[in-house]
Amino acid sequence: MKITRETIEHVATLARLRFGEEEIEDFISQLNEILQYVDKLNELDTSDIPPTSHMFFTKTPMREDRRRTDSSPTARLLENAPRRKDSFYVVPKVIE
Repeated sequence: MKITRETIEHVATLARLRFGEEEIEDFISQLNEILQYVDKLNELDTSDIPPTSHMFFTKTPMREDRRRTDSSPTARLLENAPRRKDSFYVVPKVIE
């Protein structure tokens, strides 16, 4: 596959971007170099290499689930509330 001017212009239109002539030429050149490199990698024989899902073979450390007991008391949480009623924040009504 080769990147053409039309491809760059189409993607730019989809992304709602504008590029100058020099930028478009740079993109064409750079993207074609990337595709050539990928084609070169595709020439390698990887049939004996097992697929990997992660670079490191480590397990995710897990912790025991437990209920939090260090939560703040309601009165302390409401100290900075501009308006409150009982143990609730009072906020302006936004639905008419």
